[in-house]
Amino acid sequence: MKNITKIMFLGIFAFSLNTSAQEAQTDLDLFVNDMLFLANGFASPASESAAYQATAGWFTSARALDKWQVDVSLHANAIFVPTSKKEFTINNNDFNILQITGDERAVLPTAFGGDTDIQFEGEVDYAGQTIPISEFDAIDGIDKGALAYPFAQVSVGLPYGTEIAVRALPSLEIDGSEFSTYGVGLKHNFGQYFRFNDEEDLQVAAVVSYNIFDVKYDFDPISVDQVVQLNQIDVSADVWMAEALASKKYENFEIFGALGVAMSDFEYEFGGSGLALPLINSEITRLNDKSAQFKGDIGFNLYFDRFKISTMATAGKFVNLNLGLHFIL
Repeated sequence: MKNITKIMFLGIFAFSLNTSAQEAQTDLDLFVNDMLFLANGFASPASESAAYQATAGWFTSARALDKWQVDVSLHANAIFVPTSKKEFTINNNDFNILQITGDERAVLPTAFGGDTDIQFEGEVDYAGQTIPISEFDAIDGIDKGALAYPFAQVSVGLPYGTEIAVRALPSLEIDGSEFSTYGVGLKHNFGQYFRFNDEEDLQVAAVVSYNIFDVKYDFDPISVDQVVQLNQIDVSADVWMAEALASKKYENFEIFGALGVAMSDFEYEFGGSGLALPLINSEITRLNDKSAQFKGDIGFNLYFDRFKISTMATAGKFVNLNLGLHFIL
């Protein structure tokens, strides 16, 4: 991997300093596009999963807290990765410069996938010379079928059947991944507008939330002496969610369900050090993307004297489970 990285970054430097070499511009641009194609296949499932992780567990009942009542909760969140999100298929027609060594087609790991022995090779025309690209390995994934992490949340009842919640996880490293999340959510209950609004009546509410979600995936360092060292890819997302939530309580048991959409704005960035790092990250911004993901939630609550236990399953392209312990103050 060092050989290909060194050629890539030195080539980008040469490209930025010698804009008169049109042939070199064209070949290096195609080469960079090939590398970005591989980076996108590797990181895109991680960005998709962020929408499910960031929007889980916001509210578990359509009924709002009483005015100025406080719910302090601790949550355990786990996302499960399907096999289809642990690998992606490529063939030589996907590339301009690179070729798969010894084959026309290959299956590569994503950030969630395992190890691979797939290699690439090619050649770049630069300054009238043909520079061969030595064989290099594809990036290995973290080999995880599930990722779990905790976070804390505080909800406060407001006037007019409204509830506000804030959550935070400053930074937590788990199995080669580092998570952090901050967010705010708002819920408004519509059951209050109906004639029958007893404790065990069907309740309906609207929910909106905004999350900043960040996850960093470590990989074996890629070093180019005096130029750059890369050891991490950072996937960050701003996630807006809107959904309709319904719940029905039976004594100390409550079931709830929700349907909604999450709008995500993703950004990618390599972590490391060296003079070339800002230039590399300016190129990878071409992968930044926005997407909408539809999701459904279902779960139940168990109420006790001064606390409740909540469970939630979120389904879509991923399955996310959330378990919460809520203390009502």
